[in-house]
Amino acid sequence: MTQPHRKVAVLCHSGAGGSGVVATELGLMVSAAGHEVHFVGNSMPFRLMGQQGGFRGPYFHQVSGFAYALFDQPYPELAAANTLTEVILEHGVELVHAHYAIPHATAANHARSITKKSRVITTLHGTDVTLVGAEPAFRHTTKHAIEHSDHVTAVSEFLAHQTRDIFGIEREIEVIHNFVDSDRFVRTPDPAVRARFAHPDEALIVHVSNFRPVKRVEDVVEVFARISSEIPARLLMIGDGPERARAFERARELGVIGRTQFLGSFPDVQTVLGISDLFLLPSSNESFGLAALEAMSCEVPVVASNAGGIPEVVEQGVTGFMSDVGDVDDMADKALRILRDRDVYLRMGQAARQTAMTRFHPRLIVPRYLAAYEETLRQTRALC
Repeated sequence: MTQPHRKVAVLCHSGAGGSGVVATELGLMVSAAGHEVHFVGNSMPFRLMGQQGGFRGPYFHQVSGFAYALFDQPYPELAAANTLTEVILEHGVELVHAHYAIPHATAANHARSITKKSRVITTLHGTDVTLVGAEPAFRHTTKHAIEHSDHVTAVSEFLAHQTRDIFGIEREIEVIHNFVDSDRFVRTPDPAVRARFAHPDEALIVHVSNFRPVKRVEDVVEVFARISSEIPARLLMIGDGPERARAFERARELGVIGRTQFLGSFPDVQTVLGISDLFLLPSSNESFGLAALEAMSCEVPVVASNAGGIPEVVEQGVTGFMSDVGDVDDMADKALRILRDRDVYLRMGQAARQTAMTRFHPRLIVPRYLAAYEETLRQTRALC
């Protein structure tokens, strides 16, 4: 049965982190499915740039700032709630999809209280629960945001269980895994592109993240140093964040800075993943591991830490290997096992691609979000 045309607002972070990427990709696909989508944020989402479809949308509304001497700090929740309220009233938005508990779910709930015209779906992505939300300064507001959303989803079973444990929440949390566009994230072994980063006989290893402490980017450099002492290799570090300087310094100390490139953040990450040989993700915690999934879609085996929701994405010994957090020697050994054995490398790369297409393709995941939208609106009407 054809779904009715819906008007949806998406409240999300604008950066290259997983939550912003998923929110933007989902919003674009909801728009492509024929619904009217309005993004709301402090700046245009990273992956929305160049993707807007003119008068057909999706649309972007910037959250207005306000400086006042009495306020000694900004109030992002209030500013977002006010802009979101305007969007709801002006465009008839029926549903707000908040990606991240605070400030986005709190802002969405606030706007709902003001307008009495929209419902709220909150998707939990990880650090909004495990890091920010668990802080005493935000614990009560995070719990309130989750409990008072009309529908709540989490990107992994791990995160759903952890949310219940941290906050003592008994409400239903639907698990909808992240997805990857396997038509876009695909193997592209272009020798000319690859030659920009590595010689033909060198293994090309890549890491993508927001360079937060949880990503353990110094471990990436440590693992690479061990690999490159055994075989010719190059390391590409994609992204930016507070730990970038530490990673750069560690590469210099270990003598691998000449074989390491810090590329910063850019939207064409699929091109680099498509020519790479191995993806490293040694995080101390991951709610899901979207960057690893994008690499897998490009037939790139993964070596990661056995933490959080990563085991829901990476299958041990099939699509890659997992090691204990901080065990850089074991990660290096497993990386070399993949890179030295062509048959293992090809088998894992093909299995990784197959996993991405059969378990995490948008055609499987996006309909679940659309069904959640309809169920939320249907339940709301039943209560009226």
